[in-house]
Amino acid sequence: MNKIRIVVMGVSGCGKTTIGGLVARELGVPFLDGDSLHPVENVAKMAAGTPLTDEDRWPWLATVGAELAKAGDAGLVLACSALKRSYRNAIRAQAPDTIFLHLNGSKEVLAQRVAGRSGHFMPPALLDSQLATLEPLQDDEAGVVVDIAAPVPEVVAQALKGIAAVVPSHKGAHGTRPRQFDVDLAAAPFNLDADAIAWVEGTLGAMTLEEKIGQLFINHNNDYSPEYLDGVLENYHVGGMRYRPGPSAAVQEHIRYAQSRTRIPLLVASNPEMGGAGSCDDGTFVCTHLQAGSHPDKSIARQMGQVAGVETAALGCNWAFAPIVDIHYNWRNTVISTRSFGNTPQIVVERAKEYFDGISESPTACAMKHFPGDGIDERDQHVVTSYNTLGYGEWNRTYGHVYREMIAHGVQSIMVGHIGAPEVSRHFQPGMADAEILPATLSPELLQDLLRGELGFNGLVLTDASQMVGLTAARKRKDLVPATIAAGCDMFLFFRNPAEDFQYMLDGYKSGVITEQRLHDALRRILGLKASLGLHLKPVDQLVPPVEALALIGSSGHRAMAAEIADKTVTLVKDTAGNLPITPETHPRIRLYGISGGADFTRADPLAYLAVVKEELEAAGFEVHLFRTAEQRAAAGEAGVNFMSVISEEATGDYSEKYDAAFVFANVKGFAQEAAIRIKWSSPMAAEIPWYVTEVPTVFVSLNQPNHLIDVPMVRTAIHAHAGTREAIRAAVEKIQGKSEFQGTFNENVFCGSFDTRL
Repeated sequence: MNKIRIVVMGVSGCGKTTIGGLVARELGVPFLDGDSLHPVENVAKMAAGTPLTDEDRWPWLATVGAELAKAGDAGLVLACSALKRSYRNAIRAQAPDTIFLHLNGSKEVLAQRVAGRSGHFMPPALLDSQLATLEPLQDDEAGVVVDIAAPVPEVVAQALKGIAAVVPSHKGAHGTRPRQFDVDLAAAPFNLDADAIAWVEGTLGAMTLEEKIGQLFINHNNDYSPEYLDGVLENYHVGGMRYRPGPSAAVQEHIRYAQSRTRIPLLVASNPEMGGAGSCDDGTFVCTHLQAGSHPDKSIARQMGQVAGVETAALGCNWAFAPIVDIHYNWRNTVISTRSFGNTPQIVVERAKEYFDGISESPTACAMKHFPGDGIDERDQHVVTSYNTLGYGEWNRTYGHVYREMIAHGVQSIMVGHIGAPEVSRHFQPGMADAEILPATLSPELLQDLLRGELGFNGLVLTDASQMVGLTAARKRKDLVPATIAAGCDMFLFFRNPAEDFQYMLDGYKSGVITEQRLHDALRRILGLKASLGLHLKPVDQLVPPVEALALIGSSGHRAMAAEIADKTVTLVKDTAGNLPITPETHPRIRLYGISGGADFTRADPLAYLAVVKEELEAAGFEVHLFRTAEQRAAAGEAGVNFMSVISEEATGDYSEKYDAAFVFANVKGFAQEAAIRIKWSSPMAAEIPWYVTEVPTVFVSLNQPNHLIDVPMVRTAIHAHAGTREAIRAAVEKIQGKSEFQGTFNENVFCGSFDTRL
């Protein structure tokens, strides 16, 4: 492809992003919105209605020019206002062959379009300022001027016609479509040398059709037995696997056996979102993603990544389904409320890079998730298709910024969520009806045009778990299985029924749904990731570390790190009544309440953490009186008890004579069983609801979710301890007593958009 660099210029509202994206699509080159390159200071000024000065613009224009210059033969279409000749000269200084496409329109047309936009940081009042600044293209400037009054397809056609006249040798004439993006194994993130590429090609050439189809699958190992693994590997030739967590020794032996029974080394994935915890029963819980974003010290995220890398590598894992790079914009969203680093692109990028750098110290590849981005919709894609409803421009400035930064930072793979992005899809396919909007895992415009094309991602793409209803409700199983690969995914996460899914994928290839080019491109990415980890160079008996490596899991050093992070991140959200400190000397008798989300699929006791809370309070010197619900008392054999009798017993006039303070510890969890999680009390008008805030000083401590104030706005002292670990509980108890300072930070989501939560 001939290199072509185009700046789509014009004032606010002229359609730079829309027209630029469509022109790039037709030319088969990447598109970049120059607004995404603005430093945060510029964005803040524009959002406040303050025009930028030239001093503000020069660094930005230098960045724009640098992006065009480094595009190379791939070409680039970039949206940038470029209103003055001097601005265009600054861009040309770094990219001399840049062509400027000026989208010209009357003030009336522009004003109408600016007024109709939402989710953009350019107030309509700045249009007059921009029109006064605009210096049209001059005769000696390589460029094209197009009137934007016509319908969008006509504007695009005229733009392409003008570009063809200026650069007649460019091959991407109007009406052409970009081909799917072939992998470059010598480029990032694979960076393979000639020998490694030769291994990829040789391995691919020696594979049977059944082996090729099998490599597309990542199995979920629900059984540790050798017989089970033999069946999976011999019948389905899978390219990767994840396993059901268990004791570290059993996990390691399971992985060792699996690697010994396959001709092509396996990608073995874990889910180390909290450090080593979750990858084996005895792994170290370091912190949650939100916890790592709740203190000024960004190295917390790096430490979490370091422990995750060391402990999962000791098991024999080589692929981490982390970091999570979703942005928690909607406080009602509870699927990523603790699994996101925060509610701004900046904190997510900063902490995700730290995590990536930490885990990359071990021989581990990362799969960041969940493209195109969770955190807008309150619903959970595990149980329903959810949507990222941002417009294309706003998506680029937020989620797009995160993905560009992480791709440039070297992330090797991306997990795609079963999340639709209606307005982003319509940017690439104008006129798409609501019924045509599909989850990203089935959307070529999101995977090919956006992720591969505009974002330039050269790595491996995998689906999220295929049992999620966000995917399964979209199409019949026989159609959706091959459609994910055809759309641009390279690997399919988890069989539902192995024999059926394998046959569906094979049939999809034989019928042409999956083309030869798409199949082989996916396989090159899969094998390329394995080669980038050096798996092809290791003898089979060295793919998994020796048993002695298990000593690293749950080590005293890792536990000490977790305790230090817990102490740093316990957060005082509010203490508007001045209840703190509360000590055994000032408030010896404590009424202790526990709140959980009830039992979930893990079948663990949801209130087991209360024993630890009680132990820590008693060790501190408090006299603890533990509240029990009607259900708990009946289960213990007490007769004649019901929720009304419990309310009557609990809410008596002498409450403040029996107790000096009330502590409520909430550990509300839930995963993939409801669209969103809120507190569920034990009964109607339950006795544990904090009615007693008017009787005694009351402290509410969350050990998980950050959004509980919407359900307990009456509490005046709220603490977020982030985790139900002993380390976090101990740190919270110490800080309640004033023995150490609260250091954690929080974002506005904790107040849930309601005034009473701040009282």
